[in-house]
Amino acid sequence: MSPAPIELHRLGRRPYQPVWEAMRELTDCRDEHTPDQFWLVEHDPVFTQGQAGKPEHLLMPGDIPVVNTDRGGQVTYHGPGQVVLYPLLDVRRGKIGVRELVSALENAVIDVLARHGVDAWAKLDAPGVYTRTVMGEAKIASLGLRIRRGASYHGVALNVDGDLSPFGRINPCGYAGMQVTRLGDLVTLDDGADIGGALALALAEQLGRSLVDSAS
Repeated sequence: MSPAPIELHRLGRRPYQPVWEAMRELTDCRDEHTPDQFWLVEHDPVFTQGQAGKPEHLLMPGDIPVVNTDRGGQVTYHGPGQVVLYPLLDVRRGKIGVRELVSALENAVIDVLARHGVDAWAKLDAPGVYTRTVMGEAKIASLGLRIRRGASYHGVALNVDGDLSPFGRINPCGYAGMQVTRLGDLVTLDDGADIGGALALALAEQLGRSLVDSAS
């Protein structure tokens, strides 16, 4: 029997902290009947510090709040104009390994960018997705996961058309001087382009699953 479709929940623009708390609550309350879900969201400006985060990588946060979170990785920035996709999956039930899920997230981003004519790639030693700009290699998507009680949360953030200047206040993902780019600097985006929906569908395809849009 094929697995049930993954439910896609479009949350719109939300502050980071309540969404993170809701992800943890769903993960902690999961049972065998809880459906797998993707949460698609755009966050208010925030720096998030992963479990491996070092204070020296947070250079000048200024008026942007900093949240110490329980995902893997170092510090990154979330804000308007960035597509964030959280896969809330029962990885034990789906027999999905952590490396498999990381690769699926990276490959989903790579697929979406390829459809816009942008060549991109992943790195084994530095999770995320990278592309080539006039300034050289630059990161276009950041990735951080947490597996708890056999389920995944957190996910991937793709820079689409938002302000990138806050990345200058940190060492992105712990790398001093790392260049960061956005899709809107590489191609002309159509008005109303549903990059988030395309990313969710690409991830479902990577996982060999179907996707159904939820009303919530």
